[in-house]
Amino acid sequence: MKIIVTISRIFVGVLFILSGLIKLNDPVGFSFKLEEYFSPAVLDLPFFTPYALALAIFLVIFEVVLGVLLLLGYQKKITLWSLLGMIVFFTFLTFYSAYFNKVTDCGCCGDAVKLTPWESFTKDVVLLVLILLLFYGKKYIQPVFIAKTSMAILLVSLLACVLFVNQVINHLPSIDFRPYKIGANISEGMSVPADAPKAIFEYAWTFDVDGERTTIVTQGEYPTVDGEFIEVETKEIQKGYEPPIHDFTIEEAGVDMAKQLLSEDNLVMVIAYDLAKSNFKVFQEVKDVTDRAISKGYKVIGMSASNEEWSTPVIDEYGLGFPFYFTDETTLKTIVRSNPGVLVLERGTIKQKVHYNDMDELLFLN
Repeated sequence: MKIIVTISRIFVGVLFILSGLIKLNDPVGFSFKLEEYFSPAVLDLPFFTPYALALAIFLVIFEVVLGVLLLLGYQKKITLWSLLGMIVFFTFLTFYSAYFNKVTDCGCCGDAVKLTPWESFTKDVVLLVLILLLFYGKKYIQPVFIAKTSMAILLVSLLACVLFVNQVINHLPSIDFRPYKIGANISEGMSVPADAPKAIFEYAWTFDVDGERTTIVTQGEYPTVDGEFIEVETKEIQKGYEPPIHDFTIEEAGVDMAKQLLSEDNLVMVIAYDLAKSNFKVFQEVKDVTDRAISKGYKVIGMSASNEEWSTPVIDEYGLGFPFYFTDETTLKTIVRSNPGVLVLERGTIKQKVHYNDMDELLFLN
């Protein structure tokens, strides 16, 4: 039993630390996921939305701290109850998402590891069992160090988390796991290989045969039945290949200009997923940076999910020398964790990507 508890303790502790650090690398992305949970279509808790980022930061730091405490064997009673409370909450959340198909990616491991709702729920159930096992064998959880040493390690861990989260919030994630990372080509990310697996669907055909409902299941072909057709239900039984980038458009008056714009030799994208929530204090610097890019021969565009009622006043007030195109809000949030943020592309390949706090680092070559 002691060996089983020790192995479970190490596994749970390390998993909590790794999961927390992955989300700590991108707390803004995790806050977007929390906003999705708080939306009317899911849990209908809109009053929590303004606090999504603060909650995201607290949860991921708390997750790391609990992992450290468990490995240290320090304050085990508080640690075990906190682990149990957290895993029960997330087990409910992932079950709700999976059963009602509300959130297709729980964000448990950020963008590093994509899990389906049922995979996330299974992971949480396994962790719940292991944590209950730790409760049962808590007498075998002994401190690794004396109290003062454990407290020192805990404080250092907490300070490191705070400093790291401050860095990534005011700049960009240290490691970019998304398909829009520097070096990625957007056009190639949208392409589908010729030999890519196709989606497989199952069709349940219902007929009225001599007054009785008869259902025949096929994988597409229309069945030969001596009866009157009533309805057909379609179910996807195997997903086909989905390219890493699949919702990317740059629309002007409803026309997608992405292919044309991504073929530009030098393109600068100013991305503001929601102009109403943008940091307007930096738009003067946006103008200075984009004017410099234009003078170097770069084509500059703005991309936002906001309409002309928002983009036109911003262009006029700050004298911006470029138009705004429409792109889906979720896509823009995925591209860059900054509002606004700036990308520099060469024929669709992302060469530079910066937070608005780092626009002075942008380089424009003749």
